Amino acid sequence: MNASPQPHSGARPGGGAQPPNGFWAQAAADPGRVVLTAPDGEEWTAGRLHAEVNRLVHGLRAAGLGRGDAFAAVLPNGVEFLTAYLAASQAGFYLVPVNHHLVGPEIAWIVADSGVKVLIAHERFADAATAAADEAGLAGEHRYAVGEVAGFRPYRQLLDGYGESVPDGRTLGWVMNYTSGTTGRPRGIRRPLSGNLPEETYLGGFLGIFGIKPFDGNVHLVCSPLYHTAVLQFAGAALHIGHPLVLMDKWTPQEMLRLIETYDCTHTHMVPTQFHRLLALPGEIRGRYDVSSMRHAIHGAAPCPDHVKRAMIEWWGSCVEEYYAASEGGGAFATAEDWLKKPGTVGRAWPISELAVFGDDGERLPAGQLGTVYMKMSTGGFSYHKDETKTRKNRIGDFFTVGDLGHLDEDGYLFLRDRKIDMIISGGVNIYPAEIESALLTHPAVADAAAFGVPHPEWGEEVKAVVEAAPGHEPGEALATAILAHCAERLAGYKRPRSVDFVAQLPRDPNGKLYKRRLREPYWEGHERPL
Repeated sequence: MNASPQPHSGARPGGGAQPPNGFWAQAAADPGRVVLTAPDGEEWTAGRLHAEVNRLVHGLRAAGLGRGDAFAAVLPNGVEFLTAYLAASQAGFYLVPVNHHLVGPEIAWIVADSGVKVLIAHERFADAATAAADEAGLAGEHRYAVGEVAGFRPYRQLLDGYGESVPDGRTLGWVMNYTSGTTGRPRGIRRPLSGNLPEETYLGGFLGIFGIKPFDGNVHLVCSPLYHTAVLQFAGAALHIGHPLVLMDKWTPQEMLRLIETYDCTHTHMVPTQFHRLLALPGEIRGRYDVSSMRHAIHGAAPCPDHVKRAMIEWWGSCVEEYYAASEGGGAFATAEDWLKKPGTVGRAWPISELAVFGDDGERLPAGQLGTVYMKMSTGGFSYHKDETKTRKNRIGDFFTVGDLGHLDEDGYLFLRDRKIDMIISGGVNIYPAEIESALLTHPAVADAAAFGVPHPEWGEEVKAVVEAAPGHEPGEALATAILAHCAERLAGYKRPRSVDFVAQLPRDPNGKLYKRRLREPYWEGHERPL
């Protein structure tokens, strides 16, 4: 997602109507202001963080990076991640955030494909980072570790000995995220560098889409991994418009509630699995914490079952909002009022975006007709790094798609079904897993669920449910029978799962995205999927 220059709104408390644009100007104007609370509770002032960022720019330049070059980070949520983000943003570098749940060969692909000149890793992920650096052929002098990792130089060598002075030749850089790779290898999303000074682009404009204003007493809670496109986009934009950040490393529902109350957090980016786990807390614990400071609990990344969304709105109120977007761009936005008026919608187009639905013939479809959802951004384009075929394949004119199916209603509200690749075709009938998963999740014994197609000799595919049982419920034949009976009361016959398998934990990343391919592939060994 690419932020667009937009007019400032709101005022800085105790100051004029125009707060300084961007973190660096704010740090110069008010270096003593606390801008970051680390996961261990340590507070960082703007001046201290600014100095650290400047040192890292000098250190990366000394390591051989120039404008347009990339460096990768395999890091948990912490000061080092935000330092890397800000350094890239003011030195014309590309930061490549890496999902630290990937294994060595997967990280090696990203390191090699992106052409990074430096890899910064945390000792927590030493094995995967070392294997990746070895496989990608990254020399030892280009490896740096937070903590101790054999064969890596200490991260502090990129900072210590370098001055805090503002770097010469400052120019805006970007983040180059890699897609999650639901099919084939992930691809880097590379946006052209403008050559502008960082202050010449309003880097917080993205949050204006959601009605979030500069300063205005806002505090942003980072409760998901920063390697995720949206999480870093929200956190970075918040920092640039004067919102202190409170970082969580490992998310737990009760700790999130505690931090909201302790720091009067006002906005955050969430995913539906977090809602589900918050709602599973005992009422006594939920009632112990004051969450009334929250103004925007914005969720996305995965479908949210209706009953979960309603329960969160009943608990947290109108701050529960939803968006639709992709790493490539976006998107749509729905307030709680929008959703209650049109249940199931993910909203209307952003002011900087346009939505359209196209048929398989490439023709634009009218309201109400199901097709492939396409988006267009007014803030500039992108390409898939080293993959012009994919770049062209996923576009119709200036519109691009990530393969989601949906329709627009007469008022321009978007309703999603599923991704094409996840759609089940049984006996020639299209079946959408999200509807089945929503029904499964209403059963009290179901903590998490996935539905997908498995081979059937006559119908082509039949519906399989894979369930993670809730604590206190024993997986087995009796529970499977109860779950199937539950579905029979809520779903038409052709949509119902024909069988239920149990797993200890569904393979989701911490952002809530389900790795459905990992679940589905074993069932298709020796068979060819019709899609």
